[in-house]
Amino acid sequence: MPARAWPLAAVLVLVPLVCWAWIVVLSRDMYGPMTGASAWMMTPAWDAPHLFLLWTMWAVMMTGMMLPSAAPMILLAGGRQAYFLALGYVSVWAAFSAGATALQWVLMRALILTPMMEMSSARAGAVLLAAAGVYQWTPLKRACLTKCQSPMAFLMRRWRSGSSGAFRMGAEHGAYCVGCCWALMLLLFAGGVMNLWVIAGLTAFVAFEKLTPAGAWSARISGLLLVALGVWLA
Repeated sequence: MPARAWPLAAVLVLVPLVCWAWIVVLSRDMYGPMTGASAWMMTPAWDAPHLFLLWTMWAVMMTGMMLPSAAPMILLAGGRQAYFLALGYVSVWAAFSAGATALQWVLMRALILTPMMEMSSARAGAVLLAAAGVYQWTPLKRACLTKCQSPMAFLMRRWRSGSSGAFRMGAEHGAYCVGCCWALMLLLFAGGVMNLWVIAGLTAFVAFEKLTPAGAWSARISGLLLVALGVWLA
């Protein structure tokens, strides 16, 4: 790796580590004393501070989970532009986090999600598992996954100069990544939003899908397994 790339590589390692440190602290508090931020998140009052904290939780979680799998593309871009590309990518997942926060509000209002951010019934979890599994087989999933698996081809076809161009490239790649992985993120609701095992498992699986040649086959196999698990739970 060129010497000038080391600061960028350090950032791509440090940012997810900081995100994961915060996630671990938050999860341990939720499943422990509940004296920190988790107690605030579990309040029944859905006011502006509560919504902002929930959005922050989702945004930090999505950054920690998804940024590592985008690192090859960001490193390929190189130079000052790479930082703006990463910012564009993370911004799309921050926007996704707003949608996840809204969905969490809807599920809690419908009493489908408990204050502990877990599904209130096995049947509700089964629906999410089956939905995620079916999506793994759709043409849209395959198209988005193909874009995510080919960072060099993406950069060659979508290259734009300047900071704003890099930000736009990152946002476009982030949009493909959301299209690839949004259904898998439903599994956070099915398994517990702050369940560290679920978060870690999804992070590893997303990286495997996007960064290995077997990613396309793993998507199809995982789809079958998720549907089967959903039927069993139902």
